[in-house]
Formats: sequence, C-alpha cells, structure tokens
Amino acid sequence: MFTITQIREAHAKVKSGADFPNYVQDLIKLGVERYENYVSDGHTLYQGGNGFNTQSGAKYATLEIADPSDKLQFQKDLKEHQQGKTDYVTFCEISARSGVEKWVVDMSKMTCTYYDKTGNEMLLETIPVAGVNIQ
Repeated sequence: MFTITQIREAHAKVKSGADFPNYVQDLIKLGVERYENYVSDGHTLYQGGNGFNTQSGAKYATLEIADPSDKLQFQKDLKEHQQGKTDYVTFCEISARSGVEKWVVDMSKMTCTYYDKTGNEMLLETIPVAGVNIQ
C-alpha cells in the first residue's frame, strides 16, 4: 500500500493546477483510489484497495470557510488555477473564500467534485488525461 511520504513526493511535483492530471496519474500508480481534501487546513483522507485508508496532517494554518458559498467566483478562480496562475496554498485560500469545504477525487470515475459546508455539490469536473490537450 501507499504511504503519506510517497504521496508527498508526488505532490512536490505540483506547482499549479496545470500539474493536477499528472499528480492524479502518480497517485493511481501508488494505488490511491479516492481522496478527500479539506480546505480548512489541507488535511487529506486517502483510500486504497482492500479498505486501506490513511490520512495526512494539516498543511497550513486553519482557514475559515465562507458561508454562503459563491459558485460563480469559485469557477473563475479554479479556471485561473488550472491555467497555472496560482499555487496550491493560494488556491486553497481562494477556495475557502468561495465557500468550498472540500473536494473529492475519484480515480475510477476520473472526477473531482467540490462541496460547500452544507454538503452541496458546487462543481463536478472530469479530470483530463495527463499529456492530452482537450480543446
């Protein structure tokens, strides 16, 4: 099974949202099937096969998650992040201001779903295949 150290090594390659598809491929190779990232402090719950679970600690100081959420602003900010205009921590700060509580990445569906504090889906995205330009 995978370790938090292996996941940190994969994450260290990520400089912006543009690197996300490659990061997902690295996690799949490690055996990660799903993960939930919590914006409040960056801790993440990872799930693998045969019921394997592990969790990372907080990655930064606690952020307050806005209420109510602002889906339109979040979509604009996410697009900029995916274009490489912001780093991970900045994206988390922006997400908190837009009311994103967490995102869930499902490797079998190749989706990333963003949720607000009440558990409402704010956005569902298909993760592009690494190295493939989608127009």
